[in-house]
Amino acid sequence: MSDKKVILKVRNLTKEFKIRAQKFGEQPQILHALTDVSVDIYEGETLGIIGESGCGKSTFGKCLVQLHKATAGSVEYNGRNIFELKKEELKNLKRDIQMVFQDPFSSLDPRMTAGKLVEEPMIVHKVVTDKAERSRKALELLQTVGLDVQHVHRYPHEFSGGQRQRINVARALALNPKLIVCDEPVSALDVSIQAQVLNLFNQLQNEYNLTYVFISHDLSVIKHISDRIAIMYLGRIVELCDANSIYENPLHPYTQALLSAIPPESPFEKRERIVLSGEIPSPIGEQKGCPLAKRCPKCMERCKTDAPQLKDVGDGHRVACFLFDDK
Repeated sequence: MSDKKVILKVRNLTKEFKIRAQKFGEQPQILHALTDVSVDIYEGETLGIIGESGCGKSTFGKCLVQLHKATAGSVEYNGRNIFELKKEELKNLKRDIQMVFQDPFSSLDPRMTAGKLVEEPMIVHKVVTDKAERSRKALELLQTVGLDVQHVHRYPHEFSGGQRQRINVARALALNPKLIVCDEPVSALDVSIQAQVLNLFNQLQNEYNLTYVFISHDLSVIKHISDRIAIMYLGRIVELCDANSIYENPLHPYTQALLSAIPPESPFEKRERIVLSGEIPSPIGEQKGCPLAKRCPKCMERCKTDAPQLKDVGDGHRVACFLFDDK
């Protein structure tokens, strides 16, 4: 990946939310959604982000498209920190970085037809001012994602879940973006429809040279679509490497436990199930040591007080674990 252009450079990205005090006189608490997340995203790749619910995956994606303002850290695009951009510069950024959301129904305005939904971004960003040209391009985009002229004047409730997600993809493509953040885009769909939408994402990536940040909790989906995979746990990236390596040689104890939950492909294959004991620690309040320390079977004294940093252990495989400090 070192020979590829870095399209987004994320450094020490941190996002905290204040939680209002329950009682009068109490201090508000802090929820640590993201902590010191650093990763380079390369042009034309699909970076898969996976982890349990509440680990910070969606918060990470929303920070990339400025739906959340980061508490600390930076996200560089074309050499500029996106959190320091002025209003007009930010509008230009939003043309280049789009997002496809999890729920294909609630993310569409029920009062607008499919054609008008695809035209809307072009109107807001003034990229196509001629009405006839906008309508033509909207139809072209709907056809690109597998819909047709008969669908142009239909409303969201008249489509299936898979078709609605195709409309969302067409909307994202309307501004010719360079990067699309896909936040659980197939999790609300039936398995057979999931495969169709994933194939569509692959097809569009090849056609438009798109870069994806693909967020999911589904291990099989991430394996199918990703070039590299980042494993997240309690707001931190604990392991990062190419898709094949993460499945063939997981290094972090959390990754090993996560992947051991995948059913074997063959009934004759024996696989040891690694179960992490204890509850997931709360992200609220002071965070000390490695976030996995209380559940990790390989925990050392140091893990309870210090947080390991993501470290390259060879061939671009990075892991945040003290077990690999001397490697």
